[in-house]
Amino acid sequence: MSVKLQKGQKVSLSKENAGLSKIVVGLGWDEVEQPRGFFAPKAKPIDCDAFAILLRSGKLTDNNDIVYFGNLTHFTQSVQHLGDNLTGAGDGDDEEIIIDLNAVPDEYDRIIIAVNIYQAQQRKQHFGMIKNAFIRLVDARNNNEMCIYNLTENYPNQTAMLFGEVYRYNGDWKFNAIGQGTSDNTIGEFAKRYL
Repeated sequence: MSVKLQKGQKVSLSKENAGLSKIVVGLGWDEVEQPRGFFAPKAKPIDCDAFAILLRSGKLTDNNDIVYFGNLTHFTQSVQHLGDNLTGAGDGDDEEIIIDLNAVPDEYDRIIIAVNIYQAQQRKQHFGMIKNAFIRLVDARNNNEMCIYNLTENYPNQTAMLFGEVYRYNGDWKFNAIGQGTSDNTIGEFAKRYL
């Protein structure tokens, strides 16, 4: 049974899903068609890049703790990005991140899940140009969708998005749907928030 989350809603992952050990974080989006003049150059597709930041005591302590298209697998093997989608074309998840909850070392207490638009400022793109954006968590054992968070708000001039976080609380893994837009232009700029 899937739960539709609202901004700020928290959900327990491990209590309702006994034996849960691995989740898939699926991110998807569709580009909104932009009006163009007859002689206007063809607009570049919007390239959203999903990434995960593993935090120790709520802080980013090493750049190797950022899993993204340039660092597909965390050195602990606990978080893996399955590859870059350059356009958002197609149905379903456009990018996926697999989190092996049992393999996440105890010193990591939080995993931030976010997305930014590649070269957004240079291409004059923002989240107001995207529709049908979502994040969903899937139980990797059986492909059952546990929860989904749809971005239905308009985020003009925002170039990155903190979708949510997976975190430990009293031995239980939980997910918090955040949905906060930012104007960070790169993954590195976004990550500085956690230093």
